[in-house]
Amino acid sequence: MNRKKIFSRIKKAFIGLVIAGTAGAAFVLIRQWNKVLIEFDIHINRQAIYLSTYAEPPQFAIWLENPNNGRKKQIFVTKRVGIGDWEGKADVPSAVPQWVKVFRDGKPDEEDEIIISGATPKSENFRIDAEVSGGSEWICWIEMNLAGDYNDYYPQFNRLTHEEDEYACGQPALLYRADIKAVKGREFKPEIEAMSLWENGMTRLAPLDSTITSAYTVFDRMSIRIVKPKFRIINLKKTDNQDVLN
Repeated sequence: MNRKKIFSRIKKAFIGLVIAGTAGAAFVLIRQWNKVLIEFDIHINRQAIYLSTYAEPPQFAIWLENPNNGRKKQIFVTKRVGIGDWEGKADVPSAVPQWVKVFRDGKPDEEDEIIISGATPKSENFRIDAEVSGGSEWICWIEMNLAGDYNDYYPQFNRLTHEEDEYACGQPALLYRADIKAVKGREFKPEIEAMSLWENGMTRLAPLDSTITSAYTVFDRMSIRIVKPKFRIINLKKTDNQDVLN
């Protein structure tokens, strides 16, 4: 085979690769054209953690709910909650009871899988995002509990009833909510929807009352922003909290 034929074949192969690559990039661009990111930004109050009995970061979960059909999509759950890893302890459903009710005891759709399950962030800044269609509407849920944040209403040992806090959860989990429309540039602030209580093996939601004294300071700053995703051929899902602990 002479050099001319070899060069011609190489040229054709190169052109084919360029066309295939361009087509692939165009396909990805079309798919991402009407996509936006729901970006969750949470600041964890280190002082509140240090004042708790165990001085461990809080356990929490984040998920989305479609207000039209009730379908739910998990965004993040801390490792201990997600897989029940409590260092030899029995399962602790009271940590984030509503998440347990919806995703563990309930029957979520097959597609409602955990996108990211990781250890509680060591850093005080936590950020994660979820890609959705532009203009879509969602209920954003965030549930959080800080173990050992006892107070007069939720003591480690109740002298009147002679009962001990079985799961060492202290004040009950708090459930935050934000109703959003995924339009680029908009920003939302989650607000406390309810206390999430685990009583007699069941989850009960109750309005926030004066028995909560410090739990609401654990997440001392939260925001949800709608941003346009950067164009990328390979979609790698990650959080901004690279330093994590169990």
